[in-house]
Amino acid sequence: MEPLALKRRLVDAAAPRYRPAGRFAYHFARGKLGGDPVFGALLAHGLVPDRARILDLGCGQALLASWLAAAEECYRAGEWYAGWPAPPAAWSFRGIELTSRDVARARQALGAVADVEAGDIRTAEFGAADVVVILDVLHYMDAASQEAVLGRVRAALSPAGVLVLRIGDASGGLPFRTSNWVDRTVPFLRGRGWVRLHCRSLPQWIGLLERLGFRTDAIPMSANTPSANVLLVARPR
Repeated sequence: MEPLALKRRLVDAAAPRYRPAGRFAYHFARGKLGGDPVFGALLAHGLVPDRARILDLGCGQALLASWLAAAEECYRAGEWYAGWPAPPAAWSFRGIELTSRDVARARQALGAVADVEAGDIRTAEFGAADVVVILDVLHYMDAASQEAVLGRVRAALSPAGVLVLRIGDASGGLPFRTSNWVDRTVPFLRGRGWVRLHCRSLPQWIGLLERLGFRTDAIPMSANTPSANVLLVARPR
């Protein structure tokens, strides 16, 4: 099976879990899982190991948990791309999400597949984790809060753990300005008003992570999208 065919199969397996949570939840899941390159990248780069304790901060509808469950199902059925590592097995998922409607949708869709709780990642307890995922979240909080959250993530990670952090590169020119406009518009359309964003350039993000005790690799994550997104894979050093 080729990568594009596998991705379509994964979307077909992951999105229907959200039907019980309503039309919005289902169609959002199909669109996001099908159009966002980060989900395929997590599998293609083998960023989640077997038996990982996954902590997804700002998890939304917990799409990642449904995606990983679908990957396990497809792999067991012999539907997989040979160029990718096997998907993780025996993982556990804990998500923290500020928006109560997303928490309700995630719980209704996923049941025991994921533990999703309402909370503010600036104050919620992180516990211990092997993989921490933060996708498109930190720019909604001020610089001091960004650093505090990442410092707590560093303390929560196991010695061989990994932080998977997607950011927008503020030095990315027009693509960054386009995605920045989207990031301000979506909260407005969801009733949160106009929010202020706190962005950094890619070197600034990497510098911050290094000061907090991480060694970081950067993976471009703007394929087929009008953005300047970068996936940072940071491991404790």
